[in-house]
Amino acid sequence: NNSNAGLNSFFTKMYGYMSAAVAVSALTAFFGSFSPTVIRFMSNPIALFAVFGVQLVLAYSMSSLKSQRSPLVSALGLFVFAGLEGLLFSGIFIVYTAQNITSAFVSAFVMFAVLSFMGSTTKKDLSGIGRQARAALIAFIIVSLINLFLQSPMITYVFSFIGLVIFAGLTAWDTQRLRQMYLQMGSQVNVNNLALMGALQLYLDFINIFIFLLNIFTGAGGNRD
Repeated sequence: NNSNAGLNSFFTKMYGYMSAAVAVSALTAFFGSFSPTVIRFMSNPIALFAVFGVQLVLAYSMSSLKSQRSPLVSALGLFVFAGLEGLLFSGIFIVYTAQNITSAFVSAFVMFAVLSFMGSTTKKDLSGIGRQARAALIAFIIVSLINLFLQSPMITYVFSFIGLVIFAGLTAWDTQRLRQMYLQMGSQVNVNNLALMGALQLYLDFINIFIFLLNIFTGAGGNRD
């Protein structure tokens, strides 16, 4: 029926935008890794904070469904965010081997696809899991900030498993939540804006799953061999 067709079209757009954003990040990181200027720039703490700041502004502005906002502006925000994330990842090809990166990426893709499929098809309400995951994420962020000063590889490694569980729950819940948002608001808002907003959320879920898997596969310290 029309409802299912509209929902399928929405998911196709959302996953398409998300996949394009991941591709932008991957290409930016790959080519950035060959540029000493980019590596030097991203090694500057001030530059890192500036990039994070811009990303926070973009994420906040895209989290609201403003009916007057052009989908083109939303798309630009998503891809600028993805490009900045790619800059943050520009040193990844120096620290980790291509095999480790590929293994983590493929594993993250499979894990994300399964969890997102479950979230989009299950009849069970996942809001409880989502609330618990978000609460756990706050505690996780606090400990991670503390570990920035401690620089403990063991904490990073152990908490990578915890972070993986948190974002596994968030991936399923976010997918279900976005499905419900479309069914409730699809006729009231610009569907492209909703798809772009959802793409950013799922992009963040996927990127975090990838990072945690990479830490787990390499013992959190990187493997140059």
